[in-house]
Amino acid sequence: MEFSHITVLALFCAFVRTGAIPSGEDYWKYVWPNTPLPEIFSDLLLPYGKTNSLPIRVEELNQYSTLFFPHDLYPGKKIVLGNTQSVAKMVRPFTEPRQGVTDSIWLENKERQSLDDFCNSPTAIGEHKHCVSSLESMIDHVISHFRTSKIKAISSTFDKNEDQYVVEEVKKVGENAVMCHRLNFKKVVFNCHQVRETTAYVVSLAAPDGSKAKALTVCHHDTRGMNPELLYEALKVSPGTVSVCHFIGNKAAAWVPNYSVDRPCVI
Repeated sequence: MEFSHITVLALFCAFVRTGAIPSGEDYWKYVWPNTPLPEIFSDLLLPYGKTNSLPIRVEELNQYSTLFFPHDLYPGKKIVLGNTQSVAKMVRPFTEPRQGVTDSIWLENKERQSLDDFCNSPTAIGEHKHCVSSLESMIDHVISHFRTSKIKAISSTFDKNEDQYVVEEVKKVGENAVMCHRLNFKKVVFNCHQVRETTAYVVSLAAPDGSKAKALTVCHHDTRGMNPELLYEALKVSPGTVSVCHFIGNKAAAWVPNYSVDRPCVI
């Protein structure tokens, strides 16, 4: 059964009229009653919508700073995470506090300003983005985008202590995915954006100690809107010349159509 954006809202309004106090988790269960909520989205249920620390830790930055070509995705390929440091700077939205201002107050004000600046900033070529701060908003956004509830959420499972891997398997999972990234602020906000001409994969990886990881991977075939400094630093190429891929770290998920089942498949 397919749901339109309006149909989902109508169903949820009917649910609210029963007298229950709705929550993001209630909304999820109402739309997908047989699918557990993915852990990646659990922060959207936190009281006051904030965490005590930044979600992306220093040891996780390399998950977000690895660029490579599509032809590097084959079994047996060795990959070392972190071939560009500029991505790490982008993940961390602000630096040290100014002198004469209480750290916590300055950081809170700076975070609010940075969030507003990011969410209201112009999009890159071929990109459509939408910031969400609730699970309900994310559900509405992805269902409205795909015009169906038959979608699946995919995320990475990296070991925080490993940076060297060998590719074991590559599985294509969809075209033109909607990516929802947890922004690196204490306030829980996800940037959900869709970039045209992309292909999403799940790449199975093995570390030297035998531990396994699954890397959500996106290949961009239209790279005109990508940061030229990042591309040159990592691959010595210019925007718009070749297809470029990158891993997506643990604090993000991809939504893609899933027409083979009646509920989301969470990988």
